[in-house]
Amino acid sequence: MTGLALKRGKLQAKERLIVALDVSSKDEAIRLIELLKDEVGMFKIGLELFTSCGTELFAVAKQHNAKVFFDGKFHDIPNTISGACKAAVAHGVELFNLHAIGGSAMMKAASEAVKAAHGDSKSPRPALIAVTILTSMDARTLRDELKVELPLSEMVPYLAKMAKEAGLDGVVASALEAKSIRDAVGEDFLIVTPGIRPAFASTDDQSRIVTPAQALSYGADYIVVGRPILKHQSPVEAARLVVAELGS
Repeated sequence: MTGLALKRGKLQAKERLIVALDVSSKDEAIRLIELLKDEVGMFKIGLELFTSCGTELFAVAKQHNAKVFFDGKFHDIPNTISGACKAAVAHGVELFNLHAIGGSAMMKAASEAVKAAHGDSKSPRPALIAVTILTSMDARTLRDELKVELPLSEMVPYLAKMAKEAGLDGVVASALEAKSIRDAVGEDFLIVTPGIRPAFASTDDQSRIVTPAQALSYGADYIVVGRPILKHQSPVEAARLVVAELGS
């Protein structure tokens, strides 16, 4: 079991907050890490920042004692995914993800690769989680554009169950589906929820959104917040407001 999974029931409010570093500049990312490292539990490095700066930011975060969620959303053939997962483990990230829609064979290869790469290391094993359905997508998109027969409310827990059976540690999903995920897979499974919008923030381009407190009440372990903190006149104040909503 990963270090994150072991702590899931004992997390402080601050530890549950993951800040999305959705910026393109290394300097801006470092500024935010230095500014917020004592206010939040983890930083998400996603595709925009990773494409701009590469893996260098992983080491920079570690130098600041900051935990990293690598939001790479891997999706490829099993052999390629296996190699990518081994590389992610080598970079010492705490958490990273792939697309559940890649299928069971891909997810099983990823899980086995993570365990093999971690080996007998005494450091906590990175948690590997699967993206279910992106929070920017709604039921109409799933049904009319992608021609998925299952309704969204059933597709998300189905993908979560498939991820757990493949050996993964959790999922990324809208908090609106967190309860159905818990019903499908039980308590020993991480749920990371993006699409979180505090009371003081706009909805932007997210379709299925909830507040921080609602996310926890629905069963989420971690919440991901980006623009409401990054665009605030005081990111520190915004982070503290989110933590206050999460409770102690």
